[in-house]
Amino acid sequence: MTNLDADRPTENHVFEADVSRLLHMMVHSVYSDKDVFLRELISNAADACEKLRFEAIAAPNLLGSDADNRITLTLDEENLRLVVDDNGIGMNREELIEALGTIARSGTRAFMERIEANKAGEGAQLIGQFGVGFYSCFMVADRVDVVSRRAGSEEAWLWSSDGQGAYTVSPVDLTDAPARGTRITLNLMEDAKTYASRWSVERIVKEQSGHVPVPISIIEKPGAEPVPLTDGTALWTRAKNEVSKEDHADFYRSLSGQYDEPAVTVHFRAEGRHEYTTLAYIPGAQPFDMFDPDRKGCMKLYVKRIFITDEADVLPRYLRFVRGLVDTADLPLNVSREMIQESPILSAIRKGVTSRIITAIEKLAESDAEAFAKVWENFGAVLKEGIYEDGERRTQLLSLARFKTTAAGEGSRSLKQYVEDAKPEQSAIYYLTGNSVEQLKASPQLEGFRARGIEVLLLTDQIDSFWVMTAGEFEGKAFKSITQGAADLAQFAKPEGEAEADSAPSADVATFIAYAKEKLAGEVSDVRASDRLTESAVCLVASEGGYDRQMEKILQGAGRLELSAKPILEINPAHPLVKAIAAKADGTALKEDAALLLLDQARVLDGDKPSDPRAFAERLTRVFERALQA
Repeated sequence: MTNLDADRPTENHVFEADVSRLLHMMVHSVYSDKDVFLRELISNAADACEKLRFEAIAAPNLLGSDADNRITLTLDEENLRLVVDDNGIGMNREELIEALGTIARSGTRAFMERIEANKAGEGAQLIGQFGVGFYSCFMVADRVDVVSRRAGSEEAWLWSSDGQGAYTVSPVDLTDAPARGTRITLNLMEDAKTYASRWSVERIVKEQSGHVPVPISIIEKPGAEPVPLTDGTALWTRAKNEVSKEDHADFYRSLSGQYDEPAVTVHFRAEGRHEYTTLAYIPGAQPFDMFDPDRKGCMKLYVKRIFITDEADVLPRYLRFVRGLVDTADLPLNVSREMIQESPILSAIRKGVTSRIITAIEKLAESDAEAFAKVWENFGAVLKEGIYEDGERRTQLLSLARFKTTAAGEGSRSLKQYVEDAKPEQSAIYYLTGNSVEQLKASPQLEGFRARGIEVLLLTDQIDSFWVMTAGEFEGKAFKSITQGAADLAQFAKPEGEAEADSAPSADVATFIAYAKEKLAGEVSDVRASDRLTESAVCLVASEGGYDRQMEKILQGAGRLELSAKPILEINPAHPLVKAIAAKADGTALKEDAALLLLDQARVLDGDKPSDPRAFAERLTRVFERALQA
């Protein structure tokens, strides 16, 4: 290859730091499924062809005399080379550097962190599950040369690297470049020579890329004639009964960049006011970047089989884990990406596709509880965002939701089950929010409810603190936090055979509670006898209005709440410690220490720490000294 002119010498570049880390892991780690690199390169080539089809709507001259898109694989066993050619949109110099020298996918960093956190054996399948695009070719090649010419350009460029931390970019004579598109030459490692053999490459293509919507051909050796491998028929245009489970799994993998199998497939054609075809998949495994705040949906939009964009809001954000596409003839081919977002046609499509996907999840819940449980385990935290955001489908999503509860054991329960088993006089669905189920089960606020056999939802996802505020009610029962307001447990009888404790405090305890209320006035809004405590001495609860305890912590942590409301300290009047303190704390110093220690104990039980650790330690020392002297 020759340079265009002497004024454009070869440029040397260093990879972005994250790319260097990724390439190092590729080259120096052992992965069991290296085949994934070919699927990734073919997927990129297909995307380039689809982008050209889109741009050619406004500029037909980009196609020239070669209007048919194609991908060609050329094998050279003698020289250990594999070449992947496409006649798609191609790249100019800046695009080569941006696409191959930097990381643009936000999830790649999460991928690398996951690999580094695993041993080589445990992480062996991670590349196949995640899909790392172009960089995966360095698992099998010790040098990669990329020659690309953007459609309509009079320049071509060579990008070259050995994957060791640097790359070069140089101009290429047009006679050594494709008429348009990209040619990737992989100089294979000795232990990867099987990727230059026809039987191996043909098997991988048919297994993993058989339904890419661009025809794929293979050239068995340099100079031979191309032989078709796939015809580029769009899978979604075929009748449902003509598409096998294996076809769907193959297409899902090429579409999603993951290597699991879809848990749910939604394939339908809508006819009527708007006509469109949808092919959508709920993944069998959780995507690595599902909780990335900048992550967008992964539904592609086609118009008459021409790729338009993968940034259209085809689905609401709480279904962002769904992979798939929508193909419609109702939108004009020359519509801009900006106009698409405001299109009433897209709004109608969005509504229809969303409803079909939620209905498919409902059917799975009814027909296969085990499969649904796995889907909920993977995506329940995201689906619950819909309870908060989507008022139209709130009831549907509440019915789908599954929760850990005090009555669920190791499993989970639906709200319908909760309501069916509720006490006859129970008007609320009680819940407790926190960071983990284990922490919540140890919460003192649960004691009175557990003693009376009242089921409580144990909510540990951050979104839980938000949707319960907007959900209103379910089947006539309002949602109520057990850390907010009075418990009002007196209306519920204890199980038969268990004596009801006298909730009225003794005179000594009442005097101590009155003292604590006065002494702690700057720290709490009230101190009162509790009917929710049966085992612990104290607990903190929020007032009836405002936020519950967990919501206050979330808002404060996010800087959205400058000053939280003072909590209420509840004291168990029947607790032996409280009775002993009330009976013996006749000295002002002891009373003060006891009241402040009980408040700090309540803070610790609530997952916090004493407000003044040093003062806490000093008070505890004084109490120990008094006890030892007694």
